[in-house]
Amino acid sequence: MTSRIPGFYGWSLHTRRAHLRAAGQLDDEALQDLNPESLSLDRSDKLIENVIGVLGLPIGLGLNLTVNGEDVLVPMVVEEPSIVAAFSHAAKMARHFGGVEADADPSHMIAQVQMSAPSALAAREATQKIDASRALIEAKARSVTTNMEARGGGFRRLEIRQITDPEGGPPMVVLHVIVDVLEAMGANVVNRVAEAVGQVVQEVCGLRVNLRILSNLATERLARARARIRLVDVGGPDIAARIADADRFARLDPYRAATHNKGILNGIDAVALATGNDWRSIEAGAHAYAARSGQYRGLTRWEVIGDHLQGAIELPIAVGTVGGTTQSHPTIARLRALMNIRSAQHLASILAAVGLIQNLGALRALADEGIQRGHMALHARQVALALGAQPSEVDAVVAHTVAARDTTPTSVRAALDAHRQRDATPTPKPSQA
Repeated sequence: MTSRIPGFYGWSLHTRRAHLRAAGQLDDEALQDLNPESLSLDRSDKLIENVIGVLGLPIGLGLNLTVNGEDVLVPMVVEEPSIVAAFSHAAKMARHFGGVEADADPSHMIAQVQMSAPSALAAREATQKIDASRALIEAKARSVTTNMEARGGGFRRLEIRQITDPEGGPPMVVLHVIVDVLEAMGANVVNRVAEAVGQVVQEVCGLRVNLRILSNLATERLARARARIRLVDVGGPDIAARIADADRFARLDPYRAATHNKGILNGIDAVALATGNDWRSIEAGAHAYAARSGQYRGLTRWEVIGDHLQGAIELPIAVGTVGGTTQSHPTIARLRALMNIRSAQHLASILAAVGLIQNLGALRALADEGIQRGHMALHARQVALALGAQPSEVDAVVAHTVAARDTTPTSVRAALDAHRQRDATPTPKPSQA
Protein backbone atom coordinates (compact mmCIF):
# COMPACT_ATOMS: atom_id res chain seq x y z
CA MET A 1 0.00 0.00 0.00
CA THR A 2 1.13 3.54 -0.68
CA SER A 3 -0.28 6.74 0.75
CA ARG A 4 1.01 8.64 -2.30
CA ILE A 5 -1.87 9.02 -4.74
CA PRO A 6 -1.00 11.95 -7.05
CA GLY A 7 -4.01 13.84 -8.38
CA PHE A 8 -6.42 12.33 -5.84
CA TYR A 9 -7.67 15.78 -4.83
CA GLY A 10 -8.76 16.62 -8.38
CA TRP A 11 -10.58 13.36 -9.06
CA SER A 12 -14.31 12.97 -8.83
CA LEU A 13 -15.80 11.26 -5.78
CA HIS A 14 -16.68 8.26 -7.95
CA THR A 15 -13.11 8.00 -9.29
CA ARG A 16 -11.59 8.17 -5.79
CA ARG A 17 -13.78 5.33 -4.55
CA ALA A 18 -13.11 3.30 -7.70
CA HIS A 19 -9.36 3.74 -7.20
CA LEU A 20 -9.50 2.46 -3.62
CA ARG A 21 -11.56 -0.50 -4.78
CA ALA A 22 -9.10 -1.33 -7.57
CA ALA A 23 -6.17 -0.96 -5.18
CA GLY A 24 -7.75 -3.50 -2.83
CA GLN A 25 -8.20 -1.00 0.00
CA LEU A 26 -12.01 -1.11 0.05
CA ASP A 27 -14.30 -3.74 -1.45
CA ASP A 28 -17.90 -3.12 -2.51
CA GLU A 29 -19.27 -4.04 0.91
CA ALA A 30 -16.84 -1.70 2.64
CA LEU A 31 -17.72 1.14 0.29
CA GLN A 32 -21.39 0.54 1.07
CA ASP A 33 -20.60 0.97 4.76
CA LEU A 34 -19.09 4.39 3.99
CA ASN A 35 -22.39 5.63 2.57
CA PRO A 36 -24.50 8.04 4.65
CA GLU A 37 -27.25 5.50 5.22
CA SER A 38 -24.89 2.96 6.86
CA LEU A 39 -25.89 4.20 10.33
CA SER A 40 -29.64 3.64 10.45
CA LEU A 41 -32.05 5.39 12.76
CA ASP A 42 -32.82 2.09 14.50
CA ARG A 43 -29.14 1.41 15.17
CA SER A 44 -28.61 5.00 16.32
CA ASP A 45 -31.47 4.64 18.76
CA LYS A 46 -29.51 1.89 20.53
CA LEU A 47 -26.21 3.84 20.70
CA ILE A 48 -27.33 6.85 22.76
CA GLU A 49 -30.42 8.19 24.50
CA ASN A 50 -33.32 10.28 23.15
CA VAL A 51 -32.37 9.79 19.49
CA ILE A 52 -34.22 11.92 16.94
CA GLY A 53 -31.89 11.65 13.93
CA VAL A 54 -28.39 11.14 12.53
CA LEU A 55 -25.87 13.86 11.70
CA GLY A 56 -23.55 13.04 8.82
CA LEU A 57 -19.99 14.35 8.47
CA PRO A 58 -17.64 14.05 5.49
CA ILE A 59 -14.89 11.42 5.53
CA GLY A 60 -11.77 12.73 3.82
CA LEU A 61 -8.61 10.76 3.14
CA GLY A 62 -5.33 12.21 4.34
CA LEU A 63 -2.55 11.17 1.98
CA ASN A 64 1.25 10.96 1.82
CA LEU A 65 1.83 9.95 5.45
CA THR A 66 4.63 7.54 6.32
CA VAL A 67 4.99 6.46 9.97
CA ASN A 68 7.96 4.33 11.03
CA GLY A 69 8.63 3.40 7.43
CA GLU A 70 5.05 2.33 6.70
CA ASP A 71 2.62 4.28 4.54
CA VAL A 72 -0.74 4.98 6.17
CA LEU A 73 -3.98 6.12 4.56
CA VAL A 74 -5.57 8.45 7.11
CA PRO A 75 -9.38 8.72 7.26
CA MET A 76 -10.38 12.10 8.70
CA VAL A 77 -13.94 12.90 9.78
CA VAL A 78 -14.26 16.68 9.90
CA GLU A 79 -16.42 19.52 8.63
CA GLU A 80 -13.80 22.31 8.60
CA PRO A 81 -12.30 23.14 5.18
CA SER A 82 -8.57 22.86 4.46
CA ILE A 83 -7.68 20.38 7.22
CA VAL A 84 -7.35 17.34 4.96
CA ALA A 85 -5.61 19.32 2.20
CA ALA A 86 -3.15 20.96 4.61
CA PHE A 87 -2.35 17.61 6.22
CA SER A 88 -1.74 15.85 2.90
CA HIS A 89 0.49 18.68 1.66
CA ALA A 90 2.55 18.72 4.86
CA ALA A 91 2.87 14.92 4.96
CA LYS A 92 4.38 15.01 1.49
CA MET A 93 7.08 17.42 2.76
CA ALA A 94 8.18 14.85 5.34
CA ARG A 95 8.66 11.95 2.93
CA HIS A 96 12.23 12.80 1.85
CA PHE A 97 13.66 11.72 5.22
CA GLY A 98 11.37 8.70 5.47
CA GLY A 99 8.32 10.34 6.99
CA VAL A 100 7.55 10.48 10.70
CA GLU A 101 9.03 8.44 13.52
CA ALA A 102 6.52 7.80 16.29
CA ASP A 103 6.04 5.70 19.39
CA ALA A 104 3.60 5.35 22.28
CA ASP A 105 3.70 4.13 25.86
CA PRO A 106 1.76 1.04 26.99
CA SER A 107 -1.93 1.60 27.63
CA HIS A 108 -1.69 2.53 31.30
CA MET A 109 -4.64 4.52 32.70
CA ILE A 110 -5.06 6.23 36.08
CA ALA A 111 -8.00 5.56 38.42
CA GLN A 112 -8.41 8.28 41.06
CA VAL A 113 -9.87 7.77 44.54
CA GLN A 114 -10.27 11.16 46.28
CA MET A 115 -10.90 12.08 49.91
CA SER A 116 -10.95 15.39 51.80
CA ALA A 117 -9.29 15.46 55.24
CA PRO A 118 -10.29 17.79 58.10
CA SER A 119 -6.66 18.80 58.70
CA ALA A 120 -3.11 18.32 57.49
CA LEU A 121 -2.52 15.91 60.36
CA ALA A 122 -5.54 13.82 59.34
CA ALA A 123 -4.29 13.79 55.74
CA ARG A 124 -0.86 12.50 56.84
CA GLU A 125 -2.41 9.82 59.04
CA ALA A 126 -4.73 8.68 56.24
CA THR A 127 -1.79 8.52 53.85
CA GLN A 128 0.14 6.33 56.27
CA LYS A 129 -2.81 3.97 56.72
CA ILE A 130 -3.30 3.64 52.98
CA ASP A 131 0.41 3.00 52.50
CA ALA A 132 0.32 0.27 55.14
CA SER A 133 -2.65 -1.38 53.38
CA ARG A 134 -1.16 -1.55 49.88
CA ALA A 135 -1.44 -5.34 49.67
CA LEU A 136 -5.14 -5.29 50.54
CA ILE A 137 -5.88 -2.50 48.05
CA GLU A 138 -3.88 -4.20 45.32
CA ALA A 139 -5.78 -7.46 45.86
CA LYS A 140 -9.07 -5.62 45.46
CA ALA A 141 -7.91 -3.95 42.25
CA ARG A 142 -6.71 -7.27 40.82
CA SER A 143 -10.09 -8.86 41.60
CA VAL A 144 -11.66 -6.43 39.12
CA THR A 145 -9.04 -6.93 36.40
CA THR A 146 -8.75 -10.73 36.49
CA ASN A 147 -9.67 -11.22 32.82
CA MET A 148 -7.40 -8.39 31.74
CA GLU A 149 -4.49 -9.80 33.73
CA ALA A 150 -4.93 -13.13 31.96
CA ARG A 151 -4.20 -11.26 28.71
CA GLY A 152 -1.13 -9.50 30.11
CA GLY A 153 -2.73 -6.33 31.44
CA GLY A 154 -4.43 -5.33 34.66
CA PHE A 155 -3.14 -3.76 37.87
CA ARG A 156 0.30 -2.15 37.76
CA ARG A 157 0.90 -0.03 40.87
CA LEU A 158 -0.44 2.43 43.47
CA GLU A 159 0.53 6.06 44.03
CA ILE A 160 -0.57 8.22 47.00
CA ARG A 161 -0.76 12.00 46.73
CA GLN A 162 -1.56 14.79 49.17
CA ILE A 163 -3.02 17.99 47.75
CA THR A 164 -3.06 21.28 49.63
CA ASP A 165 -5.55 24.02 48.79
CA PRO A 166 -3.89 27.43 48.24
CA GLU A 167 -7.22 29.07 49.12
CA GLY A 168 -7.15 27.52 52.58
CA GLY A 169 -9.63 24.71 52.09
CA PRO A 170 -9.16 21.28 53.67
CA PRO A 171 -6.35 19.13 52.24
CA MET A 172 -7.03 16.12 50.06
CA VAL A 173 -5.65 12.62 49.88
CA VAL A 174 -5.79 11.06 46.42
CA LEU A 175 -4.93 7.46 45.55
CA HIS A 176 -3.92 6.66 41.98
CA VAL A 177 -4.39 3.08 40.77
CA ILE A 178 -2.46 2.47 37.54
CA VAL A 179 -4.06 -0.14 35.26
CA ASP A 180 -2.85 -1.52 31.93
CA VAL A 181 -6.04 -1.59 29.84
CA LEU A 182 -4.36 -3.20 26.79
CA GLU A 183 -6.45 -2.57 23.65
CA ALA A 184 -9.21 -0.56 25.33
CA MET A 185 -9.44 3.16 25.88
CA GLY A 186 -10.10 1.94 29.40
CA ALA A 187 -12.67 4.25 30.95
CA ASN A 188 -15.11 1.53 31.96
CA VAL A 189 -12.65 -0.87 33.57
CA VAL A 190 -10.72 1.92 35.29
CA ASN A 191 -13.93 3.34 36.75
CA ARG A 192 -14.84 -0.11 38.07
CA VAL A 193 -11.42 -0.38 39.70
CA ALA A 194 -11.81 3.05 41.29
CA GLU A 195 -15.21 2.18 42.74
CA ALA A 196 -14.07 -1.18 44.10
CA VAL A 197 -10.86 0.16 45.59
CA GLY A 198 -12.68 3.14 47.09
CA GLN A 199 -14.62 0.87 49.41
CA VAL A 200 -11.42 -0.65 50.83
CA VAL A 201 -9.65 2.71 51.11
CA GLN A 202 -12.50 4.20 53.09
CA GLU A 203 -12.40 1.29 55.54
CA VAL A 204 -8.64 1.40 56.14
CA CYS A 205 -8.09 5.16 56.41
CA GLY A 206 -11.30 6.36 58.06
CA LEU A 207 -11.91 9.24 55.64
CA ARG A 208 -15.03 9.40 53.50
CA VAL A 209 -14.24 8.67 49.88
CA ASN A 210 -15.74 11.15 47.46
CA LEU A 211 -14.86 10.83 43.75
CA ARG A 212 -13.86 7.49 42.21
CA ILE A 213 -13.17 7.91 38.50
CA LEU A 214 -10.50 7.79 35.82
CA SER A 215 -8.28 10.75 34.93
CA ASN A 216 -8.22 11.95 31.34
CA LEU A 217 -4.75 13.38 31.96
CA ALA A 218 -3.18 10.11 30.84
CA THR A 219 0.44 10.91 31.66
CA GLU A 220 1.20 7.18 31.79
CA ARG A 221 0.07 6.89 28.18
CA LEU A 222 2.10 9.42 26.20
CA ALA A 223 2.65 9.33 22.45
CA ARG A 224 5.49 11.02 20.61
CA ALA A 225 6.39 11.85 17.01
CA ARG A 226 9.41 13.35 15.28
CA ALA A 227 10.04 14.51 11.71
CA ARG A 228 12.71 16.22 9.62
CA ILE A 229 11.84 18.41 6.64
CA ARG A 230 14.26 19.68 4.00
CA LEU A 231 14.33 23.47 3.94
CA VAL A 232 13.68 23.42 0.21
CA ASP A 233 10.53 21.33 0.73
CA VAL A 234 9.12 23.69 3.33
CA GLY A 235 9.69 26.74 1.11
CA GLY A 236 13.26 27.74 1.87
CA PRO A 237 15.30 28.95 4.87
CA ASP A 238 13.18 32.05 5.46
CA ILE A 239 9.91 30.11 5.67
CA ALA A 240 11.54 27.51 7.93
CA ALA A 241 12.83 30.23 10.26
CA ARG A 242 9.35 31.78 10.37
CA ILE A 243 7.83 28.39 11.27
CA ALA A 244 10.34 27.93 14.10
CA ASP A 245 9.62 31.43 15.36
CA ALA A 246 5.86 30.82 15.27
CA ASP A 247 6.39 27.65 17.27
CA ARG A 248 8.48 29.57 19.82
CA PHE A 249 5.64 32.11 20.06
CA ALA A 250 3.29 29.27 21.08
CA ARG A 251 5.69 28.16 23.82
CA LEU A 252 5.86 31.66 25.28
CA ASP A 253 2.31 32.99 24.91
CA PRO A 254 -0.82 31.07 26.03
CA TYR A 255 -3.05 33.14 23.72
CA ARG A 256 -1.14 31.85 20.72
CA ALA A 257 -0.67 28.40 22.27
CA ALA A 258 -4.44 27.83 22.41
CA THR A 259 -4.76 28.33 18.64
CA HIS A 260 -1.53 26.43 17.96
CA ASN A 261 -2.76 23.38 19.87
CA LYS A 262 -6.20 23.63 18.30
CA GLY A 263 -4.47 23.19 14.95
CA ILE A 264 -2.73 20.05 16.21
CA LEU A 265 -6.03 18.62 17.41
CA ASN A 266 -7.74 19.42 14.11
CA GLY A 267 -5.99 16.36 12.72
CA ILE A 268 -5.99 14.18 15.83
CA ASP A 269 -9.70 14.75 16.50
CA ALA A 270 -10.61 13.96 12.90
CA VAL A 271 -8.85 10.58 13.04
CA ALA A 272 -10.17 9.84 16.53
CA LEU A 273 -13.71 10.35 15.22
CA ALA A 274 -12.99 8.14 12.22
CA THR A 275 -11.76 5.33 14.48
CA GLY A 276 -14.58 5.58 17.03
CA ASN A 277 -12.46 7.04 19.82
CA ASP A 278 -13.31 9.67 22.41
CA TRP A 279 -11.86 12.85 20.93
CA ARG A 280 -13.15 14.84 23.93
CA SER A 281 -10.96 12.90 26.35
CA ILE A 282 -7.97 13.31 24.03
CA GLU A 283 -8.56 17.07 23.89
CA ALA A 284 -8.92 17.35 27.67
CA GLY A 285 -5.71 15.42 28.25
CA ALA A 286 -3.78 17.36 25.62
CA HIS A 287 -4.76 20.75 27.00
CA ALA A 288 -4.02 19.71 30.59
CA TYR A 289 -0.63 18.35 29.52
CA ALA A 290 0.10 21.62 27.72
CA ALA A 291 -0.29 23.42 31.07
CA ARG A 292 1.75 21.00 33.18
CA SER A 293 4.55 23.57 33.75
CA GLY A 294 2.11 26.05 35.25
CA GLN A 295 1.76 27.98 31.97
CA TYR A 296 -0.25 26.78 28.99
CA ARG A 297 2.16 26.14 26.09
CA GLY A 298 2.28 24.73 22.59
CA LEU A 299 2.69 20.96 22.38
CA THR A 300 5.29 20.93 19.59
CA ARG A 301 8.83 22.11 19.09
CA TRP A 302 10.11 23.09 15.62
CA GLU A 303 13.75 24.14 15.12
CA VAL A 304 15.98 24.83 12.13
CA ILE A 305 19.01 22.56 12.41
CA GLY A 306 21.51 22.79 9.57
CA ASP A 307 19.77 22.19 6.26
CA HIS A 308 16.49 20.91 7.68
CA LEU A 309 13.55 21.80 9.90
CA GLN A 310 13.10 19.41 12.80
CA GLY A 311 9.86 18.94 14.70
CA ALA A 312 8.67 16.91 17.68
CA ILE A 313 5.49 16.46 19.68
CA GLU A 314 4.54 14.66 22.90
CA LEU A 315 1.07 14.40 24.41
CA PRO A 316 -1.21 11.90 26.17
CA ILE A 317 -3.31 9.86 23.74
CA ALA A 318 -5.71 7.33 25.26
CA VAL A 319 -7.35 5.37 22.43
CA GLY A 320 -8.67 1.87 21.98
CA THR A 321 -9.22 -0.68 19.25
CA VAL A 322 -11.99 -2.51 21.10
CA GLY A 323 -15.15 -1.42 22.88
CA GLY A 324 -17.17 1.73 22.38
CA THR A 325 -18.56 2.15 18.87
CA THR A 326 -15.89 -0.06 17.30
CA GLN A 327 -18.26 -2.98 16.76
CA SER A 328 -21.58 -1.11 16.78
CA HIS A 329 -20.87 1.42 14.01
CA PRO A 330 -20.22 -0.23 10.62
CA THR A 331 -18.32 2.70 9.12
CA ILE A 332 -15.79 2.86 11.94
CA ALA A 333 -14.77 -0.76 11.51
CA ARG A 334 -14.12 -0.12 7.81
CA LEU A 335 -12.04 2.99 8.46
CA ARG A 336 -9.90 1.26 11.08
CA ALA A 337 -9.28 -1.59 8.64
CA LEU A 338 -8.28 0.95 5.97
CA MET A 339 -5.57 2.26 8.34
CA ASN A 340 -4.36 -1.29 9.07
CA ILE A 341 -4.37 -0.59 12.81
CA ARG A 342 -2.66 -3.42 14.73
CA SER A 343 -2.92 -2.22 18.34
CA ALA A 344 -3.91 0.70 20.55
CA GLN A 345 -0.25 1.73 20.80
CA HIS A 346 0.04 1.64 17.01
CA LEU A 347 -3.02 3.88 16.67
CA ALA A 348 -1.71 6.30 19.32
CA SER A 349 1.59 6.55 17.45
CA ILE A 350 -0.20 7.38 14.22
CA LEU A 351 -2.32 10.01 15.96
CA ALA A 352 0.81 11.69 17.34
CA ALA A 353 2.27 11.71 13.82
CA VAL A 354 -0.96 13.17 12.46
CA GLY A 355 -0.90 15.94 15.08
CA LEU A 356 2.70 16.88 14.27
CA ILE A 357 2.08 16.93 10.51
CA GLN A 358 -1.19 18.84 10.87
CA ASN A 359 0.67 21.45 12.91
CA LEU A 360 3.35 21.71 10.23
CA GLY A 361 0.68 22.33 7.59
CA ALA A 362 -0.88 25.13 9.63
CA LEU A 363 2.43 26.80 10.47
CA ARG A 364 3.58 26.54 6.85
CA ALA A 365 0.45 28.34 5.68
CA LEU A 366 0.75 31.01 8.37
CA ALA A 367 4.45 31.61 7.71
CA ASP A 368 4.05 31.89 3.94
CA GLU A 369 0.78 33.11 2.47
CA GLY A 370 -1.34 33.52 5.60
CA ILE A 371 -4.19 31.27 6.57
CA GLN A 372 -6.98 32.99 4.65
CA ARG A 373 -5.64 32.54 1.14
CA GLY A 374 -5.48 28.79 1.58
CA HIS A 375 -8.97 28.77 3.05
CA MET A 376 -10.51 30.88 0.29
CA ALA A 377 -11.66 28.24 -2.20
CA LEU A 378 -12.75 25.81 0.48
CA HIS A 379 -14.66 28.51 2.33
CA ALA A 380 -16.35 29.56 -0.91
CA ARG A 381 -17.64 26.01 -1.36
CA GLN A 382 -19.35 26.06 2.01
CA VAL A 383 -20.85 29.49 1.38
CA ALA A 384 -22.16 28.38 -2.02
CA LEU A 385 -23.80 25.29 -0.56
CA ALA A 386 -25.30 27.33 2.29
CA LEU A 387 -26.81 29.70 -0.30
CA GLY A 388 -28.52 26.81 -2.08
CA ALA A 389 -26.05 25.96 -4.83
CA GLN A 390 -26.36 22.44 -6.23
CA PRO A 391 -23.19 20.27 -6.16
CA SER A 392 -22.97 20.57 -9.95
CA GLU A 393 -22.88 24.39 -9.67
CA VAL A 394 -20.30 24.74 -6.92
CA ASP A 395 -17.05 24.46 -8.94
CA ALA A 396 -18.01 27.21 -11.39
CA VAL A 397 -19.19 29.55 -8.64
CA VAL A 398 -16.05 28.97 -6.56
CA ALA A 399 -13.75 29.55 -9.54
CA HIS A 400 -15.38 32.92 -10.19
CA THR A 401 -15.30 34.15 -6.60
CA VAL A 402 -11.73 33.01 -5.94
CA ALA A 403 -10.55 34.71 -9.14
CA ALA A 404 -12.20 37.89 -7.87
CA ARG A 405 -10.63 37.29 -4.40
CA ASP A 406 -14.01 37.88 -2.80
CA THR A 407 -15.74 34.95 -1.11
CA THR A 408 -18.25 36.95 0.90
CA PRO A 409 -21.86 35.70 0.77
CA THR A 410 -22.80 38.70 -1.38
CA SER A 411 -20.13 37.88 -3.97
CA VAL A 412 -20.94 34.16 -3.96
CA ARG A 413 -24.66 34.90 -4.37
CA ALA A 414 -23.92 37.17 -7.34
CA ALA A 415 -21.72 34.51 -8.95
CA LEU A 416 -24.38 31.85 -8.39
CA ASP A 417 -27.13 34.03 -9.91
CA ALA A 418 -24.92 34.86 -12.90
CA HIS A 419 -24.10 31.17 -13.43
CA ARG A 420 -27.77 30.25 -13.41
CA GLN A 421 -28.66 33.04 -15.80
CA ARG A 422 -26.02 31.83 -18.25
CA ASP A 423 -27.38 28.29 -18.05
CA ALA A 424 -30.92 29.55 -18.54
CA THR A 425 -30.08 31.60 -21.65
CA PRO A 426 -31.06 29.59 -24.75
CA THR A 427 -28.28 28.89 -27.23
CA PRO A 428 -29.06 30.48 -30.65
CA LYS A 429 -29.84 27.90 -33.33
CA PRO A 430 -27.60 27.97 -36.45
CA SER A 431 -29.11 29.57 -39.50
CA GLN A 432 -30.66 27.17 -42.04
CA ALA A 433 -30.02 29.56 -44.91
